Amino acid sequence: MSRVLIVGAGAAGMFAAVHAAKLGHQVQVFEKNDRPGRKLFITGKGRCNLTNACDVEELFEAVLSNSRFLYSSFYGYTNQNVMQFFEKLGLKLKVERGGRVFPVSDHSSDVLRALTEEMKRQKVILHLNSAVKEIIPEKKGFAVQTKDGRKFFGDSCVITTGGLSYPSTGSTGDGYLWAKFFGHQVNGLSPGLVPIETKEPWVPALQGLAVKNAAVSVWIGGRKLYEDFGEMLFTHFGVSGPVILSASSRIGSWLKKENLTLSIDLKPALSEKQLDDRMLRDFEANKNRQFKNALGKMFPAKLIPVMVQLSGILPEKQVNAVSREERRNFVRLIKDLRLTLTRLRDYNEAIITRGGVSVKEIDPGTMESKIVPNLYFAGEVLDLDAVTGGFNLQIAWSTAYTAAQAIR
Repeated sequence: MSRVLIVGAGAAGMFAAVHAAKLGHQVQVFEKNDRPGRKLFITGKGRCNLTNACDVEELFEAVLSNSRFLYSSFYGYTNQNVMQFFEKLGLKLKVERGGRVFPVSDHSSDVLRALTEEMKRQKVILHLNSAVKEIIPEKKGFAVQTKDGRKFFGDSCVITTGGLSYPSTGSTGDGYLWAKFFGHQVNGLSPGLVPIETKEPWVPALQGLAVKNAAVSVWIGGRKLYEDFGEMLFTHFGVSGPVILSASSRIGSWLKKENLTLSIDLKPALSEKQLDDRMLRDFEANKNRQFKNALGKMFPAKLIPVMVQLSGILPEKQVNAVSREERRNFVRLIKDLRLTLTRLRDYNEAIITRGGVSVKEIDPGTMESKIVPNLYFAGEVLDLDAVTGGFNLQIAWSTAYTAAQAIR
């Protein structure tokens, strides 16, 4: 039996604690907040997209940084294992579009409750309101000293402190400082899965508008950097939603250098000709109406004034007077609505942190430091990140499980 000290009671920390305790280790977890899993509580808009039900091979395709490093942990503890784990704890799950897995209740609190109750069953000692001041290497193991002066000793230490995203939940980058203290390299940190600001003055008028089936692409000059299909959201500052968040992690490095162009196809299911034919039918049915009043079947109400403005067609013009050229230009606008992307939002709105502890210095089969024996890392603190869809939590579960199994 080993004495295990885990710093950080987020997804990875709690999961590592449960599985280490199941193996008979004596586990203590230190959390600076007054309750565990504060970030887990707000994930997936409070619904907790806890993994993705895709084939295991597809997990690697969703990982943006160092996917090969995850080979052992993803195959050692798969997305199916995650779902079985929670279902055994009595949590009913459902699979939604894109393979996203949620609790049937749509409440992240149920995921959190399942984990905390399992920690209690496994006799994990959870220290809340216990911010860690130092992790001190000892001759045999480690000492964790909390800011209130208490000191705890262990044979192994697992750092699961998360990153810098959503600092209000306690993610303030402490793990990076400790990693550096132990001689580890921390690769460039930046907000990941984050909304993007835009330049156009008409965007704030669309605040709150969700487009559920949009085809988006991001361009630099004539070069396509990214494309995706799914839901996006307009905000007071720019754009957000799943396809935009995933885009942010793909194009962030480009956006630091110059503005990029976002192209939105508002009607991806229709070709230009099909859309033109549909518009002709709509215009015929509304031939005596003004252009601004003939688009109700085409767009949500909030979008109509903006599309009318951008079309260049006079709002009061009767649709039977709209020229063929004007109509076709309008079709092209619908299929290629363009926005200028200017910059990413900050860590306060980022779902994850890109960068982190270099995985070159971590054993991929155990999550143990190659520099300091019996020191482990798991979850977001590592230089691992993925697109939206439950993949980042899968990284947390798999790396935490791998670390727990390896503790001696």
